[in-house]
Amino acid sequence: MRVYLAGPDVFLPDPLARAAALKSVCSRHGLVGVSPLDTPDAVPDAWRALPLPRFIALCNEAHIRACDVLIANLTPFRGPSADAGTIFEIGYMRALGRPVWGWSNVAADFFTRSGAAFGAEPSGVDQWRDRDGMLLEHFGLTDNLMIDGAMLAAGGAIFTGEVDRWRDLSVFERCVAAVARSK
Repeated sequence: MRVYLAGPDVFLPDPLARAAALKSVCSRHGLVGVSPLDTPDAVPDAWRALPLPRFIALCNEAHIRACDVLIANLTPFRGPSADAGTIFEIGYMRALGRPVWGWSNVAADFFTRSGAAFGAEPSGVDQWRDRDGMLLEHFGLTDNLMIDGAMLAAGGAIFTGEVDRWRDLSVFERCVAAVARSK
């Protein structure tokens, strides 16, 4: 089973070492990890003439289409939510009708993280607003309801733990083990 490894891991100081570590965990569980940093098997010549951001996006979409399942690192990135590119990739795989799973090295729910970042004031029964007056989701979910919902609807699950955000792979390993058992 080929697994696309979505997440902000590509922005770490040594993304190739991180990709190798993630792939190693997958391999121990009988899965083949595919990193966004990998070169797709077939890259059309026309892609190579495109600006780098477009080339990268097309390669990542090709990887997703070539994989059986997606595992997303939902650890909050540059704010209280998951990486925006990762969120797109979750939706892309969900639209293909394939399983989507997730993991986060932060255990606090989305409401707690959002409130810590932007303030949280009560506003009626079971409603909270941030300091700009915007409604905060208060569902106890890992991230925005569409992310959690996409994973559950696609047959996946989300694993969380309060460990070192960018070094510890124990929560990822729990997720990979569950994906392997689901085959």
